[in-house]
Amino acid sequence: MTRYVAFLRGVNVGGINIKMADLRNVFAGLGFENARTVLASGNVVFESGRRDRAKLKKEVEAALNEAFGYEAWIVLLDAETVTRIVAAYPFDEREGWQPYVLMSSDPAPLAELAELGAGLDAALERIELGDGVLYWEVERGQTLHSPFGKATGKKRYKSTTTNRNLRTLRKVLA
Repeated sequence: MTRYVAFLRGVNVGGINIKMADLRNVFAGLGFENARTVLASGNVVFESGRRDRAKLKKEVEAALNEAFGYEAWIVLLDAETVTRIVAAYPFDEREGWQPYVLMSSDPAPLAELAELGAGLDAALERIELGDGVLYWEVERGQTLHSPFGKATGKKRYKSTTTNRNLRTLRKVLA
């Protein structure tokens, strides 16, 4: 049995409001075991004996679309991968800064976004490409206003990427 984490893009922001109990029910209805949500931002931990992540991802997205009537996008990782991502966070956490991890179901957007790193003001934010993720540190209060934050919000990234605070990822693993 593999423990997976589904990270939903855009839940409970921008008009897509989903009750976490309803979200758990969708996962349980798909036959997944021990489905639980973490916070109200679209993080679902569940277990399955199935190993084909691409097929699971498509199945979950179709079920979310049907249940909630929106074009659902998720990044699906196994818990072991999330553990490695958290352990590899490259920046020292510091007061007044947000530690983020940008995850993607496709490596191309991460490589494209990583190219922005050289042009960023390190006094405001910095990024580093990791194994299948992009780590991002930004001054608190600047997440949506920083150049990198604005870039990640572009429409072309919405179907493949999602961002989580490092503290959220730790809660997902707890």
